[in-house]
Amino acid sequence: MNGLRAWAVVAVVLFHFGVPGFGGGFVGVDVFFVISGFLMTGIVVRGLERGGSPWFFMASFYMARARRILPALIVLCAVLLALGWWVLMPLDYKALGTHVAFSLVFLSNIKFWREAGYFDAASHEKWLLHTWSLAVEWQFYLLLPLVLLAIWTWRPGRRAVVVAMTVGLLASLALSIGATPWRPAAAFFLLPTRAWEMLAGGLVYLLAHRWHGTERQRLALEVAGMALVIGSIVGFDSSSAWPGWRALVPVLGTVGLLLAARRESRWTGHPVAQWLGTRSYSIYLWHWPIVVALTYLEWQANPGAIAAGLALALVLGHLSYHGVENPARRQLDQRPLRWGAVALLAGVVVVVAPGAGIRSQEGVLGRFSPEVEIASQEALNKKPRQKECFTIGGTQSPSCVYGGTRVKAVLIGDSHADAVTTALAAAVPNASDGIMDWSYVSCPTIFGVKNLSPNYRPDEKCGEFLDWSVTQLATIPKDVPLVIINRTSVYAVGHNEPGHDDANKPAVYFSKPYSSSAPAFLVEFAERLTDTACQLAKNRSVYLVRPIPEMGVDVPKMMARRLSLGNNEAVSISLADYHQRHAMVWAAQNAARDRCGVKILDPLPYLCWDGRCHGAKDGRPLYYDDDHLSEHGNKLLVPMFAEIFQAPPRASAAPKL
Repeated sequence: MNGLRAWAVVAVVLFHFGVPGFGGGFVGVDVFFVISGFLMTGIVVRGLERGGSPWFFMASFYMARARRILPALIVLCAVLLALGWWVLMPLDYKALGTHVAFSLVFLSNIKFWREAGYFDAASHEKWLLHTWSLAVEWQFYLLLPLVLLAIWTWRPGRRAVVVAMTVGLLASLALSIGATPWRPAAAFFLLPTRAWEMLAGGLVYLLAHRWHGTERQRLALEVAGMALVIGSIVGFDSSSAWPGWRALVPVLGTVGLLLAARRESRWTGHPVAQWLGTRSYSIYLWHWPIVVALTYLEWQANPGAIAAGLALALVLGHLSYHGVENPARRQLDQRPLRWGAVALLAGVVVVVAPGAGIRSQEGVLGRFSPEVEIASQEALNKKPRQKECFTIGGTQSPSCVYGGTRVKAVLIGDSHADAVTTALAAAVPNASDGIMDWSYVSCPTIFGVKNLSPNYRPDEKCGEFLDWSVTQLATIPKDVPLVIINRTSVYAVGHNEPGHDDANKPAVYFSKPYSSSAPAFLVEFAERLTDTACQLAKNRSVYLVRPIPEMGVDVPKMMARRLSLGNNEAVSISLADYHQRHAMVWAAQNAARDRCGVKILDPLPYLCWDGRCHGAKDGRPLYYDDDHLSEHGNKLLVPMFAEIFQAPPRASAAPKL
């Protein structure tokens, strides 16, 4: 068993460190799940077969699991909180405090599911992201003895347990396959879509005694199992929708290895594999914070740093195993059950309490120099009333008005429109003038668009919203211009941030879905963009804003970290890179200008100089993340927006609200 754990932890660690050839190393977690199901089912069923007080047995079971998992996790969280005081920016420190609490109560999988996807760029900034798998396992541990006890009480014996676990496996697998394409983050992080993997291991334990293969058959089964596991590690990558049906490959491979049960295996019986396997839990705990630290220091692509990080993970895992895991287990084994539980609970409280305090104190401001904290806090400098006015679901906008009550322009677009709302409002001629905000999350202003993104939510109805906007525009005087701002290129060619797996993959489609940004799709995309602008321009002036430069990195975080390390290197991109990424969008906007008189607004003169587009000016970030202008940065565009209102006064009056 330890040898199989070694394969799992090596796969996960090398994947996280970005070692070539291990693009599917995340399947190591699936291997761990099968092993856990095998072991836990064995413990529970043997306890039920022995008889005695079921409640004492369950208490002993839960305590054994807590002794195994909590001590090393408590120490890890305490160390991260202590180090974080000295190195983490307030927002990062606040997030760590929050994640510590969720990790130690084994709800971190739910927390991370609600925050973002596992493979997104932000994942490499979450120091305890890897605890999601511990939370899933713990939730399984909580439910397994209760469910099996209920079944055993109703119908004692393994047969009823096998039937129930088989039904549960099939239901969970079906849910996983169905949910993965539509709710990928939920399918990845949550127990209902992961339980089948642990149930598979449990069924191996319950059914293995019925198969007595020859040594040759066991060898063949082992080889087939290793081929499936290794094939998964090599053949899958972070772009593979997971878990879904693909997870059957490593799970079946692990099932085969457990059934083969070859103690003298050269794959799992080697001393190195045994050494790694016994320390696999501690290695798993410590390796991920090292990966995040490399990202924090911008060393994630440095081969020397990666090698040092791998070595450090092994050293810390070894020290944790001998210095925390084993001593804690021995000490807790010697205590009465009740006192052991009190000791573990006290350890959790001692670490969670500071974490909660850090969260309540907004990451404890004042630990760094003013310039560092000014840069860091720019991440919070977003549009006032954003929660109220930025539409995230449904088919209509609340039509918030910014500025005075006389509407002088309507702003429509996605989050890039949301980010510059107040700049447009600041450009109106008089204090009594204002603008109407129709920004909608991830909704490009292109008629006929359909969302292809795996992060799509069913309540986000972009097409219906655009239909509503056309209807509403008919009620607004024709002399009120329409300003269109979108992060258009991301829908056509994917993200440009490191860590995203959708480069050159469209997020939308029209006539049919495309798996890549093929020339035929880009032509269709450009035509739809131009046609939409011209259709809207039939009855009123339309202004298309050129794409806002995307920095590719989180500007406030990167600047604050660099400044805290004494590095004043600026965050910027070259104009050449900007034009290469947005060439198609510029051409489509130009076509609309030439065909139907749409007007173009260009932010580059205000955000770019000396041949580069800048993420900061005078030491202060212009963005609140990697691509959205902050309330400070968007004010640079006020002169650009002022061009809209320099036309002669219109004949009809603007509506009052």
